[in-house]
Amino acid sequence: MPTPLQALIARRITLDGPLGVGDYMALCLGHPQHGYYTTRDPLGTAGDFTTAPEISQMFGELLGVWAAQCWLQMGQPAPVHLVELGPGRGTLMADALRATARIPGFHAALRLHLVETSPVLRQRQAAALRSVAPVWHDRLAEVPEGPLLLLANEFFDALPIRQFERGPLGWGERKVGLDETGALVWRLDRRPGDCLVPPPLRPAPPGSVVERAPLGEAIAAEIGARLARCPGSALIVDYGYEGPALGDTLQAMRSHAFVPVLERPGEADLTAHVDFTALAGSARQAGAAAWGTRTQGDFLRRLGIDMRAAALKRVATPAQATDIELARHRLTGDDAMGRLFKVLALTSPALPAPAGFDGPAGFDATTGADRP
Repeated sequence: MPTPLQALIARRITLDGPLGVGDYMALCLGHPQHGYYTTRDPLGTAGDFTTAPEISQMFGELLGVWAAQCWLQMGQPAPVHLVELGPGRGTLMADALRATARIPGFHAALRLHLVETSPVLRQRQAAALRSVAPVWHDRLAEVPEGPLLLLANEFFDALPIRQFERGPLGWGERKVGLDETGALVWRLDRRPGDCLVPPPLRPAPPGSVVERAPLGEAIAAEIGARLARCPGSALIVDYGYEGPALGDTLQAMRSHAFVPVLERPGEADLTAHVDFTALAGSARQAGAAAWGTRTQGDFLRRLGIDMRAAALKRVATPAQATDIELARHRLTGDDAMGRLFKVLALTSPALPAPAGFDGPAGFDATTGADRP
């Protein structure tokens, strides 16, 4: 039986023609009544996927200290807007704030802003961060102007993309249509139109696919423009690559397993790998400085995850120590998240290289504390 959203999508295709991949993603993830993120908490073992903050407190702690070090480089402005895009359950931010509680003046200067459209996740964030009174926004544009510290972990991968495929007669846009039975199927729109294939990739052989993320690039440019106007730093962590590159990376995940992208829309997470080169280029063009890209493993080691793990293990039971070591490897190992996930930093042009991008830097294990 089709999902309620599938019926709505089929009706729209019947009336208006095939949907672009980005429109399909936007409906699946954000439809007000039937969208994936608007109807559930997708995180954790009971959900569909697990993100780095849920794996270990070390991840959020290190990103919190990174933000505090950027604040010190900025001259300790007060107030400063601490913004997280797509905050999940609030776990990353809770760990970040706990790890930076002893940094003089930092918390007093903070104004916490969470950019989140899911009402379910907003409730989870409110519970995790009830002591710090965050303000929620639907878009970054709603965050007030001023000095900025921004974190975005696994935010850009869920933004809508467009896909272009090289057919026998040239490039066309991949879209979602209907077959004779009314089932969702892939279609190739060969009509002349807005083709975003980078020139170096246009001679690729038939069957090649190129992905572009116009919304992601626009948000990167928005961040870059803010950093050009006001002092600040931003950190983007996600799985992806340095483009331009060929490949179909659009994927759907349900219950921690990959499923067909067109199967049961609204009931699976849809994501695509992030082109970090495109994000950095958009931010630079808007006036920011871009640093990286580094792999997540290299970045976390530069911030001192090995030292932090050792400090946690010293006060842990043997079973807890094993879990800490497994989490450290999962976050940094080349065969886990360490190589696939990348890190990009953006700063105001006048600021120096941020921590993790300027040579060895370490986590001060005395500033962190175990989760309560």
